[in-house]
Amino acid sequence: MPDDVWDRFVEDSEAAIRASAPKEPSARARMVTERLRQQDALAAREAKRRGRAAKAAARRPQAQPEVWRAGPDPFAEEVRRPRRRRGLGILGVLVAVAVLLVALNPGAALSWFRGGDRADSSGPGPLALETERPTAPPSEQSFPGRPTVDAPFAGSPAERYAEGAAGIVPPEAKAVGWMTREQVATSLKQAKAFLVSGNIDPSTLRGARPEAALALVDPRQGGIQSLYDVAFKKPDKKHDPLWIASRFDPSEVRVLGNAVRTRGRMTFEEGEHRALAVHADYTFVYPLIKAEGGSREVARTIVRRVIDFEVPDPTRYGVTKGMLYISHYNQEMSNSACYVDDGFLHPEFGSDARTGARATGAPVDPYDRSRDLVSGPGEGCRRSSRT
Repeated sequence: MPDDVWDRFVEDSEAAIRASAPKEPSARARMVTERLRQQDALAAREAKRRGRAAKAAARRPQAQPEVWRAGPDPFAEEVRRPRRRRGLGILGVLVAVAVLLVALNPGAALSWFRGGDRADSSGPGPLALETERPTAPPSEQSFPGRPTVDAPFAGSPAERYAEGAAGIVPPEAKAVGWMTREQVATSLKQAKAFLVSGNIDPSTLRGARPEAALALVDPRQGGIQSLYDVAFKKPDKKHDPLWIASRFDPSEVRVLGNAVRTRGRMTFEEGEHRALAVHADYTFVYPLIKAEGGSREVARTIVRRVIDFEVPDPTRYGVTKGMLYISHYNQEMSNSACYVDDGFLHPEFGSDARTGARATGAPVDPYDRSRDLVSGPGEGCRRSSRT
């Protein structure tokens, strides 16, 4: 290598080494560098914390509240406190209204509190339909007054009962057992027709045989058919037409204006062997006046009937398709002479001496639909606490 080339190589190498040699940073530069490093570390930790929180939120089930299984949420507690204060304010208003109702009508209000029949309310118009069993009788204080020719139901809960057949409303039908919805609806209408014919039809009330009702009973149910064949021809203690029909002796009394008030309910379900089982529980109130001319005194007789029908499958049992089968019946007659086995109800007027045997046992409220009817000899004719 020529000497001049070697000399240039040595000079260039020394310059490069001096340029690339490490230099000691100043104190200010070291401070700036440390501050930047700390800021970078803080930012990294914050990003890492947010990442963990996002992953936890993603894992949390969205269908549940945020504090599900996590204990009380202090922020949720702060939100609830104002609503609790509002709830206390509403409660105070309700208490004030309740006190006012008790002051204005104590009888009705106390009956509401014990869950009585809505017949306790004194508002105008008929009651809503009875869809379930009442829990208590209607209050006597809610119905002042006495019956008159112009107001035969005054002084009784029947003031707000439905009129006649309008008080018998079958429930909405649905398919049950072997029967379609349409077949069930037909049977429910038949059950209503049976009750109307036996307890509301003017000709039946005047003592006629309830042909429409008996025509709905399965002719293959021989025991029932023979019983009522005798009962309506020659009634006696063992063959009483009053077991299914309300009848009055037209020579003795008449129903005032053919008016009848009705209250009750009808239900159905699937019975044994997939048969349709219909349960009817109705109270009928009859205002009566003496048949003799000029009488203005009004008496009321109350009849409550509980009757069960069945509609078995005619392809499996010896029954007639489209007919009702009576499986059970019971009745209670109030303000009617007991044990007069002539097939008629005999209302008792205040101005008359009692006829027939006196009713026995503790008095019962004939308008109390919250109780069961008792069965047994003499139980269907008991003293009434009111009419």
